[in-house]
Amino acid sequence: MLSGVWLGAFALLTVLGSLLARRLSQGSWLRTRQRSQDLLGYLLPYTVPALLCLPLTLYVSHFLQASVGRALALCLAYATSSGIFSTSMLLCVVVMFNVGHKRPAVRIIRDYCPKPLFLIGFLAALSDALTSPQIARQLGGNITSSVAVFTGLIASIIFGLLVIRLRRPVAHLIRNRPLAQRLKQPSLQESLRIFSGLWYWPIVLMVLVSAVNLIGIGEDNQKALRCALFTTVLLIGTVFLSTILQHLFKSRKAEAIQRSSAYKERFLSLLHALLRIVMAIAFIDILGRIWGVSLLDFAQSSTIGRAISNALSSIGLIFLVTWLLWVVLDTAIQEALKPPVSKRSSRQPSTRVKTILPLLRNAIKIILVVICAITTMANLGINVAPLLAGAGVVGLAIGFGSQQLVQDVITGLFIIIEDTLSIGDWVVLDSGHAGTVEGLTIRTLRLRDGKGFVHSVPFGQIKAVTNQSRQFAYAFFSVQFTYDTDVDKAIELIRETGDSIREDPFLKYNLQGPLDVFGVDRMDLNGVVLTAQFRTVSGGQYAVSRAFNQRLKKLVDNSPDVHFAQTYPQQVLLPKRQGEGELVASEVPQRSST
Repeated sequence: MLSGVWLGAFALLTVLGSLLARRLSQGSWLRTRQRSQDLLGYLLPYTVPALLCLPLTLYVSHFLQASVGRALALCLAYATSSGIFSTSMLLCVVVMFNVGHKRPAVRIIRDYCPKPLFLIGFLAALSDALTSPQIARQLGGNITSSVAVFTGLIASIIFGLLVIRLRRPVAHLIRNRPLAQRLKQPSLQESLRIFSGLWYWPIVLMVLVSAVNLIGIGEDNQKALRCALFTTVLLIGTVFLSTILQHLFKSRKAEAIQRSSAYKERFLSLLHALLRIVMAIAFIDILGRIWGVSLLDFAQSSTIGRAISNALSSIGLIFLVTWLLWVVLDTAIQEALKPPVSKRSSRQPSTRVKTILPLLRNAIKIILVVICAITTMANLGINVAPLLAGAGVVGLAIGFGSQQLVQDVITGLFIIIEDTLSIGDWVVLDSGHAGTVEGLTIRTLRLRDGKGFVHSVPFGQIKAVTNQSRQFAYAFFSVQFTYDTDVDKAIELIRETGDSIREDPFLKYNLQGPLDVFGVDRMDLNGVVLTAQFRTVSGGQYAVSRAFNQRLKKLVDNSPDVHFAQTYPQQVLLPKRQGEGELVASEVPQRSST
């Protein structure tokens, strides 16, 4: 009779709730709101009848005598109402996510979840009801406890399987957010992405722990499962915090890069690394406490622990100071080598700076590493005095045995300090090597010649250096004309060629001044030599010389009064008596000295 009362009341309220929900959904306010319609579709036909039928059944039960049937009916009514209520409420929560790209995941959950959720709620509530003392007196303690354990165990297993089955749809609901929110809060998005992949592990472990507690396995196993649960929660929390810190520092570093603050960027990276180290230490300590081992207590209570902690703290301080010094010095060197963003408002780093600073950076790195290693060994209790003495003796022996190497290093050091040559210069050595300086080490100079071959020359072999790439150069022209050439016209053509070079949009950037025409430089048997020159940037004299020669040749070819000196025989009038003393022309071969 009680079951019939509950069933009739629930059927009546469900029909009325369905009709009311359908009537309200046809209203103008709810017609365009799908989520509100879905909420009414769960609340009115299921949630409200489940809440009202249980008190009604309890009220009717007061008019009946206590019996086994009454107890069973109340248990079933409580379990059924609880299952329906929990299922409808969870589905109402799921419906709230039914928007945008989350709709497929919501549809999968709504299609798959109702029956398993009802079964889980029904079995869990039935297990809870059977453990009640009033029910146990009516049905018997042994039966109720056995059935309660069995139903609770089945509910836990079904719940665990449901969580595993729905891990991907729920992960989709967790991490899928609108594009504007993803771009505005990247750290939160990354945290949600990680959480979406790990959310079900703590729940599965909790289900496992509850199942073990229901079965009643030994205390040691229960403790191990609880420790595993806490370890999982700790791991997920650490990953969350690490991800948030990473994105927080990433955004700060992006701001520092936009503001061209290299020191702030490097210090933020250092701070981020230190925080990660602190998090790792805290994680290890908390993990040890979960499993019954405390590293902090070990470091404070025992002599060995104190010694180890003091040594590790000293070594950590040494590494921190070394790291900090390296960050400061390396950032200064990198900033000096970095080309400015605006070439007009900022000075470009010189080739001397580009040559010396990389060598200085490597030297600083080696010095810091050696000092850090020596101090670390000293804090570990290693006697470094014999090592230093042995290193000094070995260094002295190496110095005597490799005098040429020492000579190369010292010579190269003075060449770099005196700025004799730099990377990118075109140099000619007294050894006959010529080419562009591509690299400098502490011992050798690397040149690439005009054919593309690379030459490595030790500094000790360099006695004289001719650097053709410093400040400026001269494009010198020496042109020889015949004696019958109009010199003024030739000088005019040379000036005209110089003007065309200065007006050329590609060549004018190589010039540092106008064309200087020196006039007649000399006269010899072959003709008149005129000289001129351009002052150009380093390396630009070659392009200017080629262009000048080409253009002057074209102008002279089109001029009838100007002729280049020839290398083939010329007609020259020489006095020669023939017959009555007439002067005749005879051919005398003349060759130009040019």
